[in-house]
Amino acid sequence: MQLLTKSSPSLTSNRHRVTLSPALSRPTASSMKQNVSKTSLCAVPPVKGITVKQQPTKPYEGQKTGTSGLRKKTKVFTQPNYLGNWVQSLFNALGDEVKGQTIALGGDGRYFGKEAAQEIIKLAAGNGFKKVVVGCEAILATPAASALIRRRGLYGGFILSASHNPGGPENDFGIKFNYSGGEPAPERITDKIFGETSKVSVLNIAQINDVDLSKVGVTKFGDFEVEVVDSVEDYLATLKSVFDFGLLKNFLSRPDFRLIFDAMHAVTGPYAKRIFVEELGAPASSIKDFVPSPTFNNGHPDPNLTYAHELVDIMWGKDAPNLGAASDGDGDRNMILGPSFFITPSDSVAMIAANAEASIPYFKGGLKGVARSMPTSGALDRVANKLGLHFYETPTGWKFFGNLMDAGKCSICGEESFGTGADHIREKDGIFAVLCWLSILATRNKNVPVGGKLFGVADVAKEHWRTYGRNVFSRYDYEEVSSEDAGKMMAHLRDVIAKSPAGTHIGEYKLAFADDFEYTDPIDGSKASKQGLRFVFEDGSRIIFRLSGTGSSGATIRLYIEQYTTDEAKIDRDAQELLAPIIKVALNLSQLEKFTGREKPTVIT
Repeated sequence: MQLLTKSSPSLTSNRHRVTLSPALSRPTASSMKQNVSKTSLCAVPPVKGITVKQQPTKPYEGQKTGTSGLRKKTKVFTQPNYLGNWVQSLFNALGDEVKGQTIALGGDGRYFGKEAAQEIIKLAAGNGFKKVVVGCEAILATPAASALIRRRGLYGGFILSASHNPGGPENDFGIKFNYSGGEPAPERITDKIFGETSKVSVLNIAQINDVDLSKVGVTKFGDFEVEVVDSVEDYLATLKSVFDFGLLKNFLSRPDFRLIFDAMHAVTGPYAKRIFVEELGAPASSIKDFVPSPTFNNGHPDPNLTYAHELVDIMWGKDAPNLGAASDGDGDRNMILGPSFFITPSDSVAMIAANAEASIPYFKGGLKGVARSMPTSGALDRVANKLGLHFYETPTGWKFFGNLMDAGKCSICGEESFGTGADHIREKDGIFAVLCWLSILATRNKNVPVGGKLFGVADVAKEHWRTYGRNVFSRYDYEEVSSEDAGKMMAHLRDVIAKSPAGTHIGEYKLAFADDFEYTDPIDGSKASKQGLRFVFEDGSRIIFRLSGTGSSGATIRLYIEQYTTDEAKIDRDAQELLAPIIKVALNLSQLEKFTGREKPTVIT
């Protein structure tokens, strides 16, 4: 896959591939099983110069849209009209405001993405959109989509991704809609979409040819047009408004500094090549697995210590690079490593916030405020307190940060699930986090001569801990647990909370309070309930249980454990060693093995 620029010789081609989209243009009664019947033409085409066919359909159950959009197994999405029903339901929910608008379109390159893009283009034209701006080869990282929407003032955009989940015909696919600020669609829209999916009866499909998505350029069908764009360009321009690329280029040119970035065969490969190698001058060997694969090379594109094990082996090996980093399937998550040293996502956002004003031009005037999701450790809270910043604790979900950013109350935010971001866009941003760490290291080593002792990743962390204390943190993930078993465990924990007033001893820990986290948005007053079960102890330790909705099947139980220390004898020790006593308490408290049969987690962070 090659990302083409406007100067690319291939743009001289004056002919586009002409094929029909079988999923939309050639439906049959047998393939739909009773789900479609005779089609008819619209009386008044919504866009001049195209013909629109009204194709009858019937609802599918379970098209509930969450914070991360709609995620299911690929085989579910490839059922006749399944994708079309959801997209049409979105357009029905938005109503007449879509007429004459322009939307973005792209995804992480996973299996079925290109076919889905062609379907969406036809549905957009059939429902009155004026234009679709689509990434070359239907590639568009999630943060890049947000940047594209914001820079070009688009109405919104579709992102075809199941994030960090595996791709392929036997694995996962997903779709979500981001609104005009580049942010994930708010609940007022997602709730309407779900309502429409239960009654959708007609798909408005433009009778146009497939568009050649491999070449940058404009294809017109009457008054409707599709612009295929370089997937990196707008995102790169946004990043250049945030960081000092000259400083970073000089730093990466040092012979005594090495970077390794693992794109995990996912969407950030072309972005990393363009940004780190072509713009900042890093050697080509600085990026690995940078060619996007529809199946992520049969891997799991989740940047953590388990699934990014090749990068971990490099960073814990002999003569490791100075900085290791990885991103996920759609480019919104990140992992940061030093030689034999792991930076937890909770620590990463806190350390970025603590160093931002001194290291990143975009933040030179100071931070407006900071925010974290509730399960994320309290490390960021301590930075906010020391620097006198506004601080917000939100439910998990980037949309909650977006409200704060739009109101000018938050500059930097993060989630323990490897998500870090800022108000330059309205999504978490993997490459942004890597550039933040490069900026911190470049600033701290500006006066260190070549061959001198460089201030490294571990030095940044240890200095931070000695300044703010250390919030020792770990997360246990139990993936694809039976939803019924997970629900029984959570019901048991709610019962424990109801019977545990302040002062209750749980193991050796004295309870300050226990609750099911609720949040009232300070901007719009909306309320979010049942956001995670918290056991908070008098010494500041926390145990949190939460069911994750980012998978396509079953349930993922997430257990979060945190303790705070300023003890010099403990501050540099291994997190699992320090947390072992409270982890034992958490497992006994939840009776997790009894309810699920799981003796150990799938992933430990």
